Amino acid sequence: MASRVTIVGAAGGIGQPLALLLKNSSAVGSLSLYDLVNTPGVAADLSHINSKAQVVGYAGKDKMAAALKGSDVVVIPAGVPRKPGMSRDDLFKTNASIVRDIAAECAKSCPDASFLIISNPVNSTVPIFREVLKKAGVYNKRKLFGVTTLDVVRANTFVAENQKVDVSKVDVTVVGGHAGTTILPLLSQIKGAKFSDEDLKALTKRIQFGGDEVVEAKGGLGSATLSMAQAGAHFTIRLLSALNGAKGVSECAFVESPVAAKDGCEFFSSRIELGKNGVENILPIGPMSALEKANYDVMIKDLSAQVKKGIDFANKN
Repeated sequence: MASRVTIVGAAGGIGQPLALLLKNSSAVGSLSLYDLVNTPGVAADLSHINSKAQVVGYAGKDKMAAALKGSDVVVIPAGVPRKPGMSRDDLFKTNASIVRDIAAECAKSCPDASFLIISNPVNSTVPIFREVLKKAGVYNKRKLFGVTTLDVVRANTFVAENQKVDVSKVDVTVVGGHAGTTILPLLSQIKGAKFSDEDLKALTKRIQFGGDEVVEAKGGLGSATLSMAQAGAHFTIRLLSALNGAKGVSECAFVESPVAAKDGCEFFSSRIELGKNGVENILPIGPMSALEKANYDVMIKDLSAQVKKGIDFANKN
């Protein structure tokens, strides 16, 4: 069954290539594009592509409700991008308010949709979104996702290069959060891979800070937009397939989770099984190497604090 997907932030650096990828997916029957400006032009451009998804563009704050109405899935890359020297946490002051306001409109216009949050810092914006939905009485923990797929995409790419194997055969589990050292690739769980100690440290760091690599390479003129769009489209299409009845769909995502609850963290990214209701099962982390366990012990406090920061913002604002 073809679904209605809405992109909030569709005219931006992530939103436009994300819309292009989703326009070409057979799982999408209707593609609703929303942004403050320029969205009708993006929609007109995409509508000339010979694929079945019907595209409509909405621009301006007064059009958000119309864009969201009837959505099965809402993908949210809205917000300001990172600049050189800026951490994801630096984005919080601006993006927190943007995400809060989008969540409030989603609660009214499409409360039963699945919500996919790309807006950084994901470690804080996903908890903000939850709190707003909870206050409105429409929160469903099975249908709220922080999209951490880019961490997996990078891990697969970098590991394949290191091991000299076909990247399509690599699927690294990446757990934790979606910012710097909170990103924890479980390289020890890759069957058949052999890494030196130096490789393990270098790969882990590169996966954690791959976003910085792109920001620097673009000379301050942009952040990871194309790779993030590909990652966002991949997760969206996989979720749509599960919602429509496909079996065996498993991806990593940042969700309300019991995995790190004992360490005081309400949200955590790990491998989850997706189904007709969204999150069907949250899988345990599994065995970690000594290096991974040490990284986990260091990062979990930061991740917990970033989650709490989002919750506190939502409750105070």
